[in-house]
Amino acid sequence: MAQAGQPDVADCAAFMSTHLLTPRMAGVLERIRRAKRPAFHTLSAEQARAAYVAGAEVLDLPRARLDRVEDLRVPGTDGTELAARRYRPVQAPRGTLLYLHGGGFTIGGLETHDSLCRQLALLSGAQVLALDYRLAPEHRFPTAVDDTWAALRWLREQGAALGFDSERLAVGGDSAGGTLAAVAAILSRDHGLTLRAQLLITPGTTAHADTATHKLFANGFLLDSVTIEWFFEQYIDRSQRSDWRFAPLNADSLDGVAPACLLLAECDPLCDEGLAYADRLRLAGVEVSLELYRGMTHDFIKMGRVLDEARHAQAAAGDALRRAFEP
Repeated sequence: MAQAGQPDVADCAAFMSTHLLTPRMAGVLERIRRAKRPAFHTLSAEQARAAYVAGAEVLDLPRARLDRVEDLRVPGTDGTELAARRYRPVQAPRGTLLYLHGGGFTIGGLETHDSLCRQLALLSGAQVLALDYRLAPEHRFPTAVDDTWAALRWLREQGAALGFDSERLAVGGDSAGGTLAAVAAILSRDHGLTLRAQLLITPGTTAHADTATHKLFANGFLLDSVTIEWFFEQYIDRSQRSDWRFAPLNADSLDGVAPACLLLAECDPLCDEGLAYADRLRLAGVEVSLELYRGMTHDFIKMGRVLDEARHAQAAAGDALRRAFEP
C-alpha cells in the first residue's frame, strides 16, 4: 500500500499510459466515454453486433466512390455460401486483396468495414474482396479460419472468371481479421498458394492476453481486457488457445510466408504481440514493413474523419499493396 503523499504504482502506470495518447486521440476516447454506450461484454452477441454497426463508421471517412461495389457469394468448405463484397477502383485494377474485418471473431461485418475497404481499393489500385466470415458464438473456432481459407482458395481457383486478378493475391485484416490474415499466409505457404503480401493491422497473435501492453492498456483505451476475454470466450475453448490458427505466434515456422506490412498502435493492448510477430517474421527471413503509430489506440485506422494518423496508416497500407502488386 502506498504511503501518504506517495502515488500508488498502479496509479503511476495509469497516468503514464494515459499521457502517451495524442491530444486528439484522448479527445476521441473522452467523446466515446461521454456517449455512455454499453460495453460489448455486457451485451449478448446479437446486441453487441447491432451496437457495433451503429457506431462503426461514425469516425470513418465518408464512403469513397469506386468504379464498382457489389455483393457476391463465396462457397465455404462445408458448402455454406458466404457473403462477400467486391470493391473495384476506377483505374484498371492490379492485384486482389482478400480482407478480413475485425471484431473479436464475434462482431463486425461488411457494413462495419465498408469505408476502410473502399479506401484500401482506392489507395492501392487493387480490387478488394471483403469476406463476411461466420461469427462466434454460433460458429466457434476454427470456423472463421476455414471460411478465410475457402475464400482465398476460391479467389485463386475461380476468381479470374469473375474479373479478379487471381495471380497477384494478398490477404489482410485488422484485429481479429489480422489474426486470420496471418494464419491464411501460413496456410498459403503450406499449400503452395503464392501471396504477394500480408497486411496485418493491429493483429492478435498470442494465445493469452498476458503481454506488458495488455497490462498497461487494460482499461480505458477503447479495447478493454474484459472485452478481450469476452471475445475469446465466445470464440474458442481455453484448451484450444495454444493452437497456432488462433495464436500464429505459436506456429512452428514462419519461413517462406508472404512479405508482411504491419500497422500497429502504441496504446493498444495488442501492440506487444504485433511487435513480437514482426520479430518472428524477420528472424524467419521474411520481408517486414512495420509502422508504429504513436499515441494511437486499437481501431484507430477507422477514425479517418478526426485522426491524421488514420489517414496516414491507410495511405501506408495502400502504398504497401501497390508495391506488392507490381510486376
